[in-house]
Amino acid sequence: MPDANLRPIAFVIAATNHGSLLVNRHDYHKVGDSGYGVGYQLLSTSAFDPQEADLLKQLLQTRKTNFGEGVVALDCGANIGTLTVEWAKYMHGWGRVIAIEAQERIFYALAGNITLNNCFNARALWAAVGATRSIIDVPVPDYFQPSSFGSLELHQTATTEFIGQAIDYAKEKCQPTQQLAIDDLALERLDFLKLDIEGMEMEALEGALQTIARHRPQLFIEKIKTDETRLQHFLHSRDYKIYPMGINLLAIHASDPVTITATGS
Repeated sequence: MPDANLRPIAFVIAATNHGSLLVNRHDYHKVGDSGYGVGYQLLSTSAFDPQEADLLKQLLQTRKTNFGEGVVALDCGANIGTLTVEWAKYMHGWGRVIAIEAQERIFYALAGNITLNNCFNARALWAAVGATRSIIDVPVPDYFQPSSFGSLELHQTATTEFIGQAIDYAKEKCQPTQQLAIDDLALERLDFLKLDIEGMEMEALEGALQTIARHRPQLFIEKIKTDETRLQHFLHSRDYKIYPMGINLLAIHASDPVTITATGS
């Protein structure tokens, strides 16, 4: 008779360049001889997008230099928190991070990684980010089946990415989850906003109109699953200067002193 206590393991603790992190060992989607996914990078190279992480820390430093201590960074689509942890460690004593993740099981790893690394200047929220506050149905993948879980799209479309497994979007198979608008957070300060939310970037920006107008944060937005023309129009119409960064756009408001260095003007 099989032992009822035997069960598979998905999440493991890995000693990475970012610190000890809870990582799903199945977080990868193989394409030919290569693959992608947060877990894939961490378990293959001990780091996740290290050059990008270094650039974003330099940008956070410019906000401290130009606007003083108390820097606030918002990590939307935080996944297990590699950037959250990097930012929180870097800003110890002068800044804080708010990390938001919609997938419940990934959120638990995010919260655990904040705790494992003693990032008392970071907090995690289990929520999706959109244009309005509501309850939405978030699909639940099989976390024991190899897939790029960070590539999961909350809304199914004709072009929804195959992440390594078929996703059931039927309501009864989904997890009811809070969706919030960034404006709902009523932040007294916001210096940096990262949006990597698999096609919902424009919705999140629409829900952040007041926050962006009030604080003019630096923006780092993944563009590959959104309408880039619409995204650029949104940014240009609000006096942001745009710098292509691979699959992302970096946008810095014209009033931000860092644009003097970036543009040479």
